[in-house]
Amino acid sequence: MKKIIYLLVCASSTLSWSQLDKDQRDSLYIEEIENKYPKDKVLHAEPLYIDLIRDLGARKGEKEWNLGFGLTDKDNFDEYEALIEYEWAPMDRLGLEVELPFSFEAGHSSVNANARSGLNSLKLAAQWSFLVNEKHATSMAVGYINELLLTPQILTTPEGNVFNPFLVMAKRWGQNFHTLIYTGPHISYGTLGHTWHSSYAINTNVHYMIDGTRNFIGMEINKNFARHHSTYVLRPQMRLGINDQMMLGIVAGIPLNKEHERFSTFLRLIWEPKH
Repeated sequence: MKKIIYLLVCASSTLSWSQLDKDQRDSLYIEEIENKYPKDKVLHAEPLYIDLIRDLGARKGEKEWNLGFGLTDKDNFDEYEALIEYEWAPMDRLGLEVELPFSFEAGHSSVNANARSGLNSLKLAAQWSFLVNEKHATSMAVGYINELLLTPQILTTPEGNVFNPFLVMAKRWGQNFHTLIYTGPHISYGTLGHTWHSSYAINTNVHYMIDGTRNFIGMEINKNFARHHSTYVLRPQMRLGINDQMMLGIVAGIPLNKEHERFSTFLRLIWEPKH
């Protein structure tokens, strides 16, 4: 009986030390991100499909390269997408970004056999973190994306423009759970018919970050509301750290209404040069 009690006490002690070690790892990792520099910054999990221009509370000198690859089943054809993205912080709390998105369509039928492919647009963006509160693990930012739509055959001829101001609100709950809302209107102008279109996007995110790492699993929900239709897409995702400077994001797309697209996949390779 004494031996059994001794074993139970040892097991309980081991569990307590293991839990303490986990909590210490989380605390040390958050300390490394938030308090390494004098300027405040809160560690947040960033969504992988509709990502941010730069980390909330960006610090001067931070920079990041992204390569993205995706495939979407559009029912009558497959759409392949690719992107090259560079983002940097020229000063504290200000993030800038340049993105080149490409798309390539492969028709299931003769209707889409000659579908358009190539460079879709030139995206320029800025984001300013106006609130960084370490005590309450909360950050907020405003930003603007300007997308110049290009004609694939003649890249110097714009066929339209998209104006996208947005608001970001993020909070970390404890040490592992992260929530984020990314919202704003999309207002597009077509130069060919001189037409205007508008929609409104609300992207909500919940992530769980693995103890003491940058790895996470989570759900990104993209909701887009237009005058005549709305779309809802669930995007379960995970991020894996390859080394100190490189991460891989894996995203699946599950549309709740399938009028415009079916299932999709997306990969994002993230490289952060040392600064």
